[in-house]
Amino acid sequence: MSSLSLWRALLMVAALLLCIPPAAGEGGAVCTATGDAGAGDPTQPMAGVVPAGKRTKAGLYLSAVDAGPMIERFKEKVLFVDVRTRGELMFAGMPTLVDVHVPFMFDPDGGRFDADRGSFVLVVNPDFVARIDRALAAKGLTRADPVVLICQAGIRAAKAADTLTDAGFAQPWAIVDGFEGDPAPDGSGNGLRTVNGWRNSGLAWTTKLDAAKMYGPN
Repeated sequence: MSSLSLWRALLMVAALLLCIPPAAGEGGAVCTATGDAGAGDPTQPMAGVVPAGKRTKAGLYLSAVDAGPMIERFKEKVLFVDVRTRGELMFAGMPTLVDVHVPFMFDPDGGRFDADRGSFVLVVNPDFVARIDRALAAKGLTRADPVVLICQAGIRAAKAADTLTDAGFAQPWAIVDGFEGDPAPDGSGNGLRTVNGWRNSGLAWTTKLDAAKMYGPN
């Protein structure tokens, strides 16, 4: 068995063993869904275990606590991408295992503030797919290899995964609980991102950013 096939097999086993708490407002447990089960088919079992806003066309999902050791073991076979904004990385930190930062959305210079939503309007990065292609090539990988995507809590990673699927990438994996995790639905920590996610799972992360990994004009 090749190392990549073993990686996929281990993920399938993990899907049977690991559940993560639900996102706020979602009922039931959210379990790691891996492989092709449920991809694009809401009638399949795996299509129902990930919150609707985090589901992808490829149906390839990981929890953060699962993703860490998998990526560490097979890091030469996988491209690990942080798709958050520069500001998020500066103030919240990022996983040390990340290969490259390629924001899926960003606040352009002179960005518009949406008063109703209380936030700046983010726009999709038109360079996203091209930058992923370049990062794959730099590792000697192709669109057939796994690309693991992480954002704050899984929603942008899902959208980024769909963009890669539409572009012909074979294995866009979304980390469903992201770097910061889901908000706690109740208790003293209600609303705080303490439920799951990379940072809450004891995985390595840093606030000291590596210039070689950062998204830039080139």
